[in-house]
Amino acid sequence: MQEKSCRCSVEIRDLTVKKHDGVILDHINLSVHHAQILALIGRNGAGKSTLLKALLGRIPYEGNVTFQDHDGRVVEKPHIGYVPQQLAFDRSAPVTVCDLLCAGLQKRPVWLRPKRAMREKAASMLQIAGAREEILDRRLGRLSGGELQRVLLAFALEPMPDLLLLDEPVSAVDRKGIQQFYDLVTSMREEYHMPVILVSHDLSHVQKYATRVALLDRTILMEGDPDDVLRSEQVRDIFGLPVGL
Repeated sequence: MQEKSCRCSVEIRDLTVKKHDGVILDHINLSVHHAQILALIGRNGAGKSTLLKALLGRIPYEGNVTFQDHDGRVVEKPHIGYVPQQLAFDRSAPVTVCDLLCAGLQKRPVWLRPKRAMREKAASMLQIAGAREEILDRRLGRLSGGELQRVLLAFALEPMPDLLLLDEPVSAVDRKGIQQFYDLVTSMREEYHMPVILVSHDLSHVQKYATRVALLDRTILMEGDPDDVLRSEQVRDIFGLPVGL
């Protein structure tokens, strides 16, 4: 078990993403501190997933992203965990949960039987992510939406990340699984003090689980306490909500 201490804070300054002479993200400024859950909300096409891809280093951007530990020292190579909205794969492929998790733990080809120590480690990863060890030998294509998201979370949490990014992580999960997933993320955030950036369209989940909310539409329109942002006229207009509720 890793030490329970502040992992990292993130400072995003003037982050801009351009593509084909157009601006996708325009001078994004955000701070995400230790143990915060920052929810990114906005219309489709506002740039939420693009911002996560920039933080992951998957697309070029202008501006600066700085990671610091709890003493203010710069973290040069932070480990970023990422849970996507969905995993694109051939559901008929004979790849098991154990295969996927062990692939990230060792250099051996996935078609070779994992060593016992690796299998035990994979089982431990599932336990941390709140998944049952019994699914270890189940094919990915036979998992429920909730089970698959827990496997992806297990993968993202090894090694324990300095920053956790969640991109619509429960879009294919039932109501019970949604609550279990977010309760787990909240407990882990509290235990390991990692900052979390969550992309979500479900404002009820945002209000319940986020500690800060940012409204994005190519740039940050507003950012602050969840109740204040979610009750704003801008949010209600974008999401088509009645005023006064």
